Amino acid sequence: MSVDQPLALIGGEFRKETRSPSLPVVDPCTEEVLWLQPACGPAEAAEALGHASKALATWSAVHGWERGKVLRRIAREMEARRPAIARALSLEIGRPISQSEGEVNAAIEQFDWFAGEAERLFGETIRSRQGGRLIVTPEPVGIVAAFSAWNFPVNLPVRKIAPALAAGCPVIVRPSEQVPMTTTLIAQACVAAGVPAGVVQVLTGRANDIVPSLMAAEEVRKISLTGSTQVGKMLLAQAAETVKRCSMELGGHSPVVICADADVDAAAVQCATFKFRNAGQVCIAPNRFYVEESVAERFVDRMVAEARALKLGDSRDPTTTMGPLTLASGRNKVEGLIADAVQRGAKIRAGGRRPDGRNKGFFLEPTVLSDVSDDARIMIEEPFGPVAPVATFHSLDDAIARANSTPYGLAAYAFTGSSSKAEKLSAGLRAGMVGINSFLVAHAEAPFGGIGHSGMGREGGRQAIQDYQNIKLTNMTWA
Repeated sequence: MSVDQPLALIGGEFRKETRSPSLPVVDPCTEEVLWLQPACGPAEAAEALGHASKALATWSAVHGWERGKVLRRIAREMEARRPAIARALSLEIGRPISQSEGEVNAAIEQFDWFAGEAERLFGETIRSRQGGRLIVTPEPVGIVAAFSAWNFPVNLPVRKIAPALAAGCPVIVRPSEQVPMTTTLIAQACVAAGVPAGVVQVLTGRANDIVPSLMAAEEVRKISLTGSTQVGKMLLAQAAETVKRCSMELGGHSPVVICADADVDAAAVQCATFKFRNAGQVCIAPNRFYVEESVAERFVDRMVAEARALKLGDSRDPTTTMGPLTLASGRNKVEGLIADAVQRGAKIRAGGRRPDGRNKGFFLEPTVLSDVSDDARIMIEEPFGPVAPVATFHSLDDAIARANSTPYGLAAYAFTGSSSKAEKLSAGLRAGMVGINSFLVAHAEAPFGGIGHSGMGREGGRQAIQDYQNIKLTNMTWA
């Protein structure tokens, strides 16, 4: 089935329209309308819940080995659609087309990984000291509501769909209204792979029209959110009303500590690459740079050179290396953070403004700031944009303390050539994930998630599927 517009998926049926007027999706490169999407609401949510309830009885009874086969077929269907998914991703969020297939590949790995996890849902048997056997059995938690953000529109929903299916749970996905076409193509792959009707459903449209119905429903036993800390707090409060299990991947504000004994030039290249990836719109992006005083200027100079070497342009251009911000509101926020930092004494070393010659699109030059004070808002608030604020430190203890100065704890990074410092930084940095001389902390086979105001639960790794299971204990004895 070819797809030329976003579609909702309810009870195995793809729909172009709903009872409400369709919603536009704006191209962040041109500010023109890309396409219209169905606007689901309470009626569609109620219908999806009915289909999911019926599907739970049958899908949960399918053996994990067979569920694994379905997941692997989804992975192969995703491979067949890789160019189309990458194109939709690039159009909807403005990421350069040359960088978009990498995310599709990462999502495919999630389906392959959780296929194996489905095959390993064995439970365990324990000999009771009072006689008999204690049988521990994993069971599906029930219907899952998955809410995903726009910045990684393939990997984020797949990180929720794959473990839910592996565990035997139907899942209702509400993607960001910015990325309905990308999600439509994922849903198409699921249907083509033989996922039964009602097991995977997609409700496109505004959060306020869809989410309240799912949150109030007793049938929904788990929610999984990738979003802001503010939204996470709100959903946690709502989930308490019906005692839903929650997984939350929330905001981050990742610090980076660069020690003088590191390979400073190599560190700066890595920092620039990952800072400006996706125009800085990455939850685990390096956001606050604490550089040892003696090498700070060298580090900044290399960061500036890397920033200036980026080609800012339309996402469709294969030579573009950084696109626009996805939303006008995001660019406005970043510009405000830059202005605040400068007012507090920071120096703009590169970028800091909208590029010349572009009257359309939400573009902002990749920016490097030096001499940034700790009280600047950009050191306290997650920028979610292409700005690298650099501060200096004298002692490692001081750097660790300042790195831990926010309530977030998603990811943290450090660069050093010393094994003892690496151990100290790994132990001392307060985060769910720490990268030493590397930013590669996201893997299908490893747990991904944060602590503190960055959330709870894990995606990826053998730990992730546990959030989609109830554990039943049976004490089996005989007279």
